[in-house]
Amino acid sequence: MNATEIGQARSAVAQGAAVRLTGLRKHYGQVRAVDGVDLTIAPGEVVALLGPNGAGKSTTIDMILGLSRPDAGTVSVFGAEPSGAIADGVIGAMLQGGALLDDATVGEMVGMVASLHRTPMPVAEALRRAGIEELAKRRGNKLSGGQKQRVRFAVALVSDPDLLLLDEPTAAMDVGSRREFWRSMQAFTDTGRTVLFATHYLEEAEEFADRVVLMRGGRVVADGSVAEVRALAGGRTLRAVAPGATKTAIAELPGVTEYQVRGDRIAVSSNDSDATLRALLTACPAAHDIEITAIGLEGAFLTLTADEETGR
Repeated sequence: MNATEIGQARSAVAQGAAVRLTGLRKHYGQVRAVDGVDLTIAPGEVVALLGPNGAGKSTTIDMILGLSRPDAGTVSVFGAEPSGAIADGVIGAMLQGGALLDDATVGEMVGMVASLHRTPMPVAEALRRAGIEELAKRRGNKLSGGQKQRVRFAVALVSDPDLLLLDEPTAAMDVGSRREFWRSMQAFTDTGRTVLFATHYLEEAEEFADRVVLMRGGRVVADGSVAEVRALAGGRTLRAVAPGATKTAIAELPGVTEYQVRGDRIAVSSNDSDATLRALLTACPAAHDIEITAIGLEGAFLTLTADEETGR
């Protein structure tokens, strides 16, 4: 979707939201895991849910699935409560900690889940879409970490859901497996289905999501297209080789919002790259191999979560 299409989808969502969260709260003692989340996802959107550890992503997904009840607020999925949507096979979920049966074959596990739904996808089709046809007769205790993730994907697909929820879907997958997984996912989303996925791989969000929702401290701090979230962070990224530069010196450069120092190489996010560069060259005249680029999604993520991640 482009920005215009996303805007049209959001304006029409009141007539039939795929997911609507209103005033959602979930506390564990003094910990506010989710602290007043309002979020509406239109049918057909592919939404990436991002945030540092403890931001509230998994807790939010659990409440959409009905695995956890909110302390306050409401959750609806295509106008129904989560339990009703799940009973109707509307929701498919791929959870990072979803258990598999050690002694059952892949085909048996996917078939067992299919048997729980009124109009499931054929098991062979779910295996094909997940790219694990050749694993149909392999037992759960003989699967690698990446293969287990693909089996979880097949289990999520077999109900033929309208909404797919994915929590760190490519964890434990190598680069090739991740690429194949997202090819399968694109084929699924091309049919107009809705996807919400939480991930730590920011390049996945940048490449595959129509929309990015960034959480911090249990709240939504940014919501929009990748370009819109980048714009919220503002600034540019400056990279250079700066012999002898210390973390303290880099932190004190004007305009710096986030930084990394690895040996002589530095990378900083700055809201005033001209001032940062001038000060860098004054402090470190030997700096060379200097590059200044527009901030990417990773830079925006670091900037918008900086107070939690680094205390800056």
